[in-house]
Amino acid sequence: MKGETGREVVVIGGGVAGTSLVLQLVRALAGRRPPHPVRAVRVVDPRPAGWGLAFGDEDPLLLCNSAAELNSLLADRPGDFVDHLRAHGWTGSAKDCVPRARMAEYCADRADRAREQAGRAGIVVEHVRASAESIGTAADGRGGHRVRLSTGEELYADDVVVCTGVQRPRVPRGFAEFRHHPRYLDSPYPASRIRQGLRPRSRVLVLGSRQSAADAALLLCRDGHRATLSSPSGKLPAVRESLAAPLHAYPPLERISRLDPADPHLEARLVRCVVEAVRLQDRRPLRRQVSHATDPVRRLREETALAEAGACAWPDVIVPVIEQVIELAPELPAGRLEELSAEFAWLTDRYATALARVNARRLLAHFDSGALRLVRPYPRAVSFEGGLWRVERSGAAPETYDYVINATGFERPVLHWDRERTALHLEGAPAGGTAVSGLEADLRVRSGPGAPPQRVWVVGVGTHVRIPFSNHLRNVVRQARQVADRLAEPTPSPDFSVISAIRPMPSGDRPS
Repeated sequence: MKGETGREVVVIGGGVAGTSLVLQLVRALAGRRPPHPVRAVRVVDPRPAGWGLAFGDEDPLLLCNSAAELNSLLADRPGDFVDHLRAHGWTGSAKDCVPRARMAEYCADRADRAREQAGRAGIVVEHVRASAESIGTAADGRGGHRVRLSTGEELYADDVVVCTGVQRPRVPRGFAEFRHHPRYLDSPYPASRIRQGLRPRSRVLVLGSRQSAADAALLLCRDGHRATLSSPSGKLPAVRESLAAPLHAYPPLERISRLDPADPHLEARLVRCVVEAVRLQDRRPLRRQVSHATDPVRRLREETALAEAGACAWPDVIVPVIEQVIELAPELPAGRLEELSAEFAWLTDRYATALARVNARRLLAHFDSGALRLVRPYPRAVSFEGGLWRVERSGAAPETYDYVINATGFERPVLHWDRERTALHLEGAPAGGTAVSGLEADLRVRSGPGAPPQRVWVVGVGTHVRIPFSNHLRNVVRQARQVADRLAEPTPSPDFSVISAIRPMPSGDRPS
């Protein structure tokens, strides 16, 4: 408005990434004397702060996969989530995994506090209950951007931060034509879909065998259904107490970010760093700290016993390994990150996303009772006949089920330029559009090689085009802190300095 000073910021997404960005931006602004460089922050999300797909489920059976000590929204206050829990009567350990709803409640509480803090400083923070569809150039001569909403309205923004998480479930092989079938659930979330949508004592085929499938199995078996897991790999995640902060520094892991990206033996050297780090914690050979059973349920049982006996040290190195690989990734030549990801799929599929011991023990109880089983191979043919799913697998007799639940995970969010490269689309590719295949070192987008970076940032899961383990919460919070600090600068320069936690890519590999 005329006479007002300060920029207007639109944050797209009110989950963990968006809430963290707002908290840290308000803190940075409130610490400065007026006039503030930002006068208004608008968070665009149809749901309340924190109550998104990742954490916004009230079912107490669904736990965070990481320890409470890792879930702070503030980069400089790692104990903030634990402080919040303690203030609300929680008496657990900082290394415990808590129900996901506690994380959503924390986000909502801190968002309310940030709004109040901003108001005292004369800064407007608003929550716009809508979805954002696209980001275009403002047409009124003001510069900046216009964010088009699902309501048909548009918001003006000098700066836009895209903090959207996962939304679209993957389509499992063989089920594309059944995506809208009334007996097919495209996701286990929210859990109320299972509690309220299934007939009592149903037989349910769960597609997948990782975290989402484990959640589905726990929910189904608790509610009296009989569940069958099936996935192409036929493997269940490994088991640990929780994904917690490391007990101490691991010098061998600190070498990872300094490895030569062009080294043809990079994979072997990375593995060597991990093995040496584990040995600092436990002298037993790594092969004795995991199960080698070929039967997935037996392997789950043996790895649960190892975790309960404190006989595996590898979980303590997972967080520093993830964070060192994140630091190394931007140095890698084009395509090398994808090669490494494929090479180490065994690490990410079973160990980086391992089951919390408490959930592993629950799954074993359901396997033992007969309420849960895992079958291989994955279905080769499926049909719906006479009110039942008919599923065929090679080498086995056909089986029937009342329902099918897709628990294979979610597609990672991708931004798309329109044909003219004048607008970014958040949901799907427009005709003739081009996917944003990379980000600048400071997480801004540009419309093409040689074009100036836009005042549009990406924080959180959407940074997967540049950053591995893009959903690692500590890294998301650090990204949010760095972008918030740039937005809080009194006179932002055309080119921002590089985010300290992320190394710049070689000039020849700048993505569009």
